[in-house]
Amino acid sequence: MIVGKKAEKPAGSKKKAMVLCSGGLDSTTVLYFAIKEGFEVYPVSFEYKQRHAVELAFVKKTLEKLAIVDRWIVFHLDFTQIGASALTDAKIAVPQGRSPSEMEASIPASYVPLRNTIFLTYAAAYAESKDIQDIFIGVNVLDYSGYPDCRPRYIESIEQTLNLGSKYVDDPAKKLTIHAPLINKSKAGIIQLGRSLGVDYTLTWSCYNPIIKDGRIEPCGTCDSCILRAKGFAEAGSSGERPS
Repeated sequence: MIVGKKAEKPAGSKKKAMVLCSGGLDSTTVLYFAIKEGFEVYPVSFEYKQRHAVELAFVKKTLEKLAIVDRWIVFHLDFTQIGASALTDAKIAVPQGRSPSEMEASIPASYVPLRNTIFLTYAAAYAESKDIQDIFIGVNVLDYSGYPDCRPRYIESIEQTLNLGSKYVDDPAKKLTIHAPLINKSKAGIIQLGRSLGVDYTLTWSCYNPIIKDGRIEPCGTCDSCILRAKGFAEAGSSGERPS
């Protein structure tokens, strides 16, 4: 696992990387970060019948702005078959109006069972098929909602597991590397980094519980993700950029 450290790139050529893109401010910042580091990025997203599938429209907006939408792949999964999450089961309410301390008290209802394990496995399989060894993901453990699959120990473990299960295990010259450059940053720190990279946060979506208002889809403003987004922008010195 590489945390905030520059990956070595061959002189005179661009190294390729898979970037997991959810449309949120974290993954969008990571996308810009990977590009700044000199990688030729291949965005990977997932439509898994999530309550907030509108996020994929924001991925597309960012990729169109960066002129790399032609490299984008979206995997279609059905997590409603798994359930047990407010993001994939309509019978489970999305937590609302909680303080950050309440969010950290336990794993929330918005946790999707083993989501990052499934996502990273798909991304790694696709990376291997394209002979790519670098994968970027926007997980972080500060200002996070208690998800176990956002912790450094997990990222280190899944990187090892994916390597043991890939064809690279018998090739000492190659290794899958998971880059988690935001893992120790607060939301404010992520936003400050993104601004330095030129991220347009109006093209990002964070809300878990979108609402329809005057014919438009808008963030609810009260779910954990909306609250953490607002907190991050406030601490970064602004009222925040609303999705457009």
